[in-house]
Amino acid sequence: MLVPMTQLSLRRPMYGFGLLMLTHVTVQSRAESCWNSSKRQRRETADGIKAVQLLSSTTSSRKPVTLTSQIDKFGGVTVHLGQQDCVGTLDESSFCALLEDSLRQWKSEDRIAVWLHVPILQSKFITVAASLGFRFHHAEHDLSTLCLWLGEGCSRLPLYASHQLGVAGAVLNEITGQVLVVQDRNRTTNAWKFPGGLSDPNEDIGDTAVREVFEETGVRSQFQSVLSLRQQHNHPGAFGKSDMYIICRLSPLSFNINFCHKECLRCEWMDLDYLAQSENTTPITRRIARLLLYGYNEGFDKIDLTVREFPAVYTGLFYKLYHRPFPDIQ
Repeated sequence: MLVPMTQLSLRRPMYGFGLLMLTHVTVQSRAESCWNSSKRQRRETADGIKAVQLLSSTTSSRKPVTLTSQIDKFGGVTVHLGQQDCVGTLDESSFCALLEDSLRQWKSEDRIAVWLHVPILQSKFITVAASLGFRFHHAEHDLSTLCLWLGEGCSRLPLYASHQLGVAGAVLNEITGQVLVVQDRNRTTNAWKFPGGLSDPNEDIGDTAVREVFEETGVRSQFQSVLSLRQQHNHPGAFGKSDMYIICRLSPLSFNINFCHKECLRCEWMDLDYLAQSENTTPITRRIARLLLYGYNEGFDKIDLTVREFPAVYTGLFYKLYHRPFPDIQ
C-alpha cells in the first residue's frame, strides 16, 4: 500500500551543532521506508565516527598559539614584539592571554629565560609583562628589553653593560720629543691632558683614539699601541657605573693644529720631559707622560701593549688581543 510520508530528521551533532533537515515529500512503501531509514542511520553513524576521529586527531595535534621566538644557545628564548604580525591588533588583555600561553609552552620545553624586546610605540604591553614577572634589563633609543628567569633557583641572567669606555691618544713626535696636549673648556681646573673621549659602539680602541684626537685638535695620527688602562667604579659621569679609561700611543701623520673651540680651551705640542714634571696637568697624564718618556728613551717595546687580531669562537667574528710583544714561536 502506498502512503504519502513527509520525513523530518535531526542529524547527530558533529562539531557541537545540529543540522535540521526537511527532506522532500515522497511516496514509498513501508518496507522501502524502513530499509532506507536503516541505511541512512548506518551511514550517519559511520560519518559521525569519522567526524569524531577527525576532531580528536585535530585537537591532539594542534599546537598552542604562542609568540614567535628564537632559541639561543643557552636555552633561553628571544621575542621581538616589533616583528610579531598579530601583536599590533591586540589589546592588553588579549596580549596577556597570548603571553601566558607562550610562557606555559616555553616552560614545558624547559626554557630557562625569556628576553622580550618591546618597541617604544608598544610600551602598553610592558605593564602586562611586568604583571607576569618580567623586569627591565636595559633600554636604548626606541627599544626596551625585559627579561624573565624561568630556570631553577636565583636568576643567572647577566646584567647589562657595567662599564663605559673612554680612550685618549698620546700623539708623540719622535723627532722633536713633543706630545700633543689639550685643556678642556668645560672644566673647573684647566689642566693639560691627552685628547680623547668615549668610544662609539663597535669601535676599536685605536680607532677611537685616532678619531677623538682629530676631532679635538685637527691632527691626523696613527695607532701604535696601548699604554695603560684605568678602572674606576661608581663614576659620576657614567651614571654610577664603572669607567674604563685607556691611553694609546699614536704617531702623528700631520702637525698643524686646528682645535675644536667648543671642546678645547687650548691645544699645543709640548715637550714630553716638561709634561712629565708639570704640576699643571692631571695625575694620570703626568704618570703616563713619564711612562712614555721611559719608552722614548729606552725603547717602546718596554712599554707597548701591541695588538693582534684573532678569529672568535662565534662564526664570522673576530677579536683584538692587546699584550706585550714576545717572540711568536710556533
